[in-house]
Amino acid sequence: MTAVPRVALDLAATLRPGSLRRTLERAEELRLFDLRDFEDLLSRTAGHPGAGRLSRALELYRPAPFTRSGLERRFLELVAKAGLLRPATGFCEEGYELDVYWPEVRFAVELDVYETHGSHQAFESDRRRQEDLKLAGIEMIRVTGHRLGREPRQVIGRVARLLEQRREQLRTQGAVEL
Repeated sequence: MTAVPRVALDLAATLRPGSLRRTLERAEELRLFDLRDFEDLLSRTAGHPGAGRLSRALELYRPAPFTRSGLERRFLELVAKAGLLRPATGFCEEGYELDVYWPEVRFAVELDVYETHGSHQAFESDRRRQEDLKLAGIEMIRVTGHRLGREPRQVIGRVARLLEQRREQLRTQGAVEL
């Protein structure tokens, strides 16, 4: 017997989006739908041909992400448009709150604007924070609001490449099964 999320993942590789949505709807009607099970499966099968399609079909079932700023909302819109797996926002790791975080690959993006990081203290704290996260095995990059506004496709393209490199790095190390 195969679990519903696994069946949906395999079907997502070949079904049209409307058929996939109806499949999920039917699973929900039969009370066989648990978003946590789907998310858990997606976190382990990022390279599967149906992963992106299934993730997009699940958007309807996901709660709206908490964001503290328009910059975070814009970044998340671009992530979704690029078909990347949805990250967590406001996630706490190692005593720090991360703006955008993919826990399955321990990869974070901090969204910076000068107005909130323009002091000597903030500058020093940010560097210490990045070192602490690195020591804890979390890769982190910084994206400025200016750069995201000026070159959104390039920024998201680089994030996608860095996420894939991180997955491959962890796969090679045997740290996770992705």
